[in-house]
This record gives sequence, structure tokens and C-alpha cells, in this order.
Amino acid sequence: MGRAERPTLADVAAAAGVSVSTASLAFSSAGPVAPATRDRVLACAADLGYAGPDPTARSLRRGRSGVVAVVVADRLRRAFSDPVSTQTLDGIAQELGDRGLGLLLVPSEAFQDVPALVRNGAMDAAVIGGLSTPHDATIEALRARAVPLVRIDADPEDGTGVGLEDRAGTTRLIRHLTDLGHTRIGLVTMPLGPGRRAGALDPTARHEIAYTPTRNRWAGVLDAGVTAVAALEAGCTLVGEEQERARLGASLVEEGMAAGRLLLDRPDRPTAVFEFPDMLADVVLMAARELGLSVPGDVSIAGFDGLSLPWLAPDRLTTVVQPLTEKGRLTARAAAALADGEPLPYRRLDVEFRAGTTTGPAPARR
Repeated sequence: MGRAERPTLADVAAAAGVSVSTASLAFSSAGPVAPATRDRVLACAADLGYAGPDPTARSLRRGRSGVVAVVVADRLRRAFSDPVSTQTLDGIAQELGDRGLGLLLVPSEAFQDVPALVRNGAMDAAVIGGLSTPHDATIEALRARAVPLVRIDADPEDGTGVGLEDRAGTTRLIRHLTDLGHTRIGLVTMPLGPGRRAGALDPTARHEIAYTPTRNRWAGVLDAGVTAVAALEAGCTLVGEEQERARLGASLVEEGMAAGRLLLDRPDRPTAVFEFPDMLADVVLMAARELGLSVPGDVSIAGFDGLSLPWLAPDRLTTVVQPLTEKGRLTARAAAALADGEPLPYRRLDVEFRAGTTTGPAPARR
């Protein structure tokens, strides 16, 4: 016995006594259909077991996929271990869901070939994370396809995107430390760019920094008129012979602990350490405790992001708070607007300094 044919929109329209175009508008809620008519169409559809127009066919008719891609400049297992990434992504997903758009996650490491999804995946727009350089091969591949791009943690010259007042926020935090009497301040940063090794940096230099968040926060330190006594780059150890293709290094926890020991286990240790992001500050704090140092009695610790770190209780990290979910929502809104051919202007979001218990007056020199 053959399978019964699936009901069509024409069947629903006939049962409801309306035209096919009216039935279509009743499902899409996109036109002037009286509420009583819409209710009748939907009731007839339910009686016939008709679930609605085929979204694939509808997308083909519109020439749109209904999908926004988010290109993550890392392996997903690392990206999803980062609360900053997950909270921002949560905001993107909420906004796209509210707009009836799909989300395509594309992992794209800067040292690897352009992912097949970037070259061939169906998408109406793409969101590029802050740890991608302007001339990244992935970005060039999307531009070659004429896929509209939105940058997260962008500067105005990057085009459509959402940025932060992170430079000014960092300056505010460093001045908080200097107001407490700290003159020996150490820095632990995220990567300056692709292909970098973890290790010491010249704390007096204005480094060539590819990644926008790192560049702006480093500039914020210098804007405060303070020269760090020591600086370390963490979060990007490369291993093996194929270094350009193997970003498999230690976790942020391991690298943060190593950086903390290097900065703090020395006779001329800093009296304060500023790390960005918060996750590095968290583990540098643990390294300080492991070395028998009190926080903030012997050393003050501060970070950037405003993450909730309940395992530090009763301590609360001094930090700069960025609006992660709002940043994600605004990014998704910009991507949806670009897909509709209506680009939104660049947006820069305010950040907020938040004093916690991990910073205090500089200890007296011994």
C-alpha cells in the first residue's frame, strides 16, 4: 500500500476557502490577513496535518539561506572553555533565534587552511571573532564570495562591527593601581598575533600587535603613563615541528600558572599584575598563593572581562567589565542587517571598572 501524499498549501487554502497567496501570508504573518482568516487557515492546516511551507524551498525562492555563520578563530573545544566566547556566542544565538535565523559555527585556526564551510557553506552573513587579523585567509575567502562580514572586538576602520572602549577601560584600571601606590606593575597578555610563542615581551615597546583586543589593552596601559616592569605573552604556545599548523599548546590554566611563577618568583617581583583576560588573572592569583604570597597584601591582581569567578570566593577580582551578551546581540543584529542589505553603523560599547578585593595598597619596599 502506497504512502499517503503529504498535504500541500493548496489543500489548506481550499479547505479554508481562501487563495493560496492568502494562506501563505497567514503562515508568514507578513501581510494584511485578518486574524479570523489566519486562525481559520491555521486550524485547517492542523486538521490536515500540514506543518507549514518548506523552509528550504522558501529560502531558494528568496535566494537566502537564513543562516549566519560565526567563524571561531580556534578549535571549538578551546573556544567553549572560554567564558568570554560562550557568553558572547549566547548573545549572538539569542538574537538570531529571535529573528528566526540559523547559526552555523565554523572553527577556523589562523594557521590552518581555510575551512571548507567558509568556501562552500550556505550563509547570508558571517561574524568574525576578535582573534582574526584583517588579512586572514578566511576573511579573504569570505570576501571573495561577497559574504557580508561583521567583526567582533573591532576598530572603526575594520568596517561593520562592534567594539569596546577597552583602551580607556584599561587606562582606568591601571590608574587605580597607581593610585594605590603601585609603581612596579607586571603584565600578562593574550597573543599579540598568530604564530607567536609564549614568552617575555619588551614592556617598554609599542609592539606590532595583530589582534585588536590585545592591541587596545596594551595601548591602554601605556596611555596611563606607566611602563610595566615585566611583560609576558601567554595563551599561544606552539608545539611540534609544524608550528604554523599546530596551535595545540598548553591550556590557559597551565600558561597562566607558568606566567605567574615567572613574574612573581623573583627578587624584584612586581607589586601588582594586570592580566587580560580574567581567566589569566584567575590562575596568576592561584600561582601567587602557591608561592605563599598574600593577595592583595604582597601582590595585587587585576584582570579584564568582568567574569563571574565563584571559585575565588570570598575574593572578588578587580576587573574591567565588558557587556558580553549585549556585544553578541549587537553583532548578530549587525549581521542580520547586512544580510538584508541595510548595514548598521559601527558600534563601540562602554566598559565598567569594578574594584574587588584582589587589589590594595602597594606593600612597603623591604
